Amino acid sequence: MTATPLGPILVINPNSSEMVTEGLRAALAGFALDRGPAIECVTIPHGPPGVVTQREVDEASLNVADVIAARPDASAYVIACYSQPGLDLGRSITPKPVYGIQDAGALSALALADTFGVIAVAETSIPRHLRTLRRLGIDNRLAGEVALEGNISVADSGHGEESYAQLLKAATRLKAMGAGAIVLGCAGMSGHCQSLQRELGIAVIDPTQAAVAMALGKLLSGRA
Repeated sequence: MTATPLGPILVINPNSSEMVTEGLRAALAGFALDRGPAIECVTIPHGPPGVVTQREVDEASLNVADVIAARPDASAYVIACYSQPGLDLGRSITPKPVYGIQDAGALSALALADTFGVIAVAETSIPRHLRTLRRLGIDNRLAGEVALEGNISVADSGHGEESYAQLLKAATRLKAMGAGAIVLGCAGMSGHCQSLQRELGIAVIDPTQAAVAMALGKLLSGRA
């Protein structure tokens, strides 16, 4: 009997930056499988330019839920924003798996190291991130979370020498604090993941890749 084709894994960028979405497509290109589900990355054009403040998170939550409701053809959903807007709301409207990249990134880091660190885009995001780690019950394994210095936007955080220098500075600080793995605390940072890992000599987790890997594992295990 031929298996029914799987619908796509829908990777949702809650902000309006197509540059961030293009970065996601590049980071996920290696996840395409001949017999696996497609990986489809979408932008919410009417979303905020970056999801940093609590108000932006709350606004993005409804937008993400609307996308999930409008795409019942998808086999799984990945919310490609570290603040995970609409995670609980999305799970309330579909029986299909919905993944948040902070959950996936942190849990993947702990599969590789005893402690982990997180690089945030902005200092104001850190308390919100910590609430999620407490919900997961893993805040005691956080070596620290460090925000980028300077005025680097979500869209620019994965591109250019200035953003890379700031990411390297933050990651080096986290490594000195005892982090055995580093999680990039923004979907937009994916462009610098491999370079950071080579330079630091420890695991650097792109949380969107981690979430898509979990989604693939879940979907393909059902076909074993």
